[in-house]
Amino acid sequence: MHGRYRKDIYPGLEVAIILKKDQRTGKLTYGVVKDLLTSAPYHSRGIKVRLEDGQVGRVAEVGVGEDEE
Repeated sequence: MHGRYRKDIYPGLEVAIILKKDQRTGKLTYGVVKDLLTSAPYHSRGIKVRLEDGQVGRVAEVGVGEDEE
């Protein structure tokens, strides 16, 4: 599932995000959502979140773990 709708994303959810520095390559970073930073209900490039480790990026995939790379 893509992370374009805010209603699908909540704190504690495992996600794959694309960091700003990785936008060209599309490299995914995995983690658990701490905060939702996009207030709009929809964003075409993905809802922006902060992970528990402090990294910020846009959600590319929802409900994935690192073992699914």
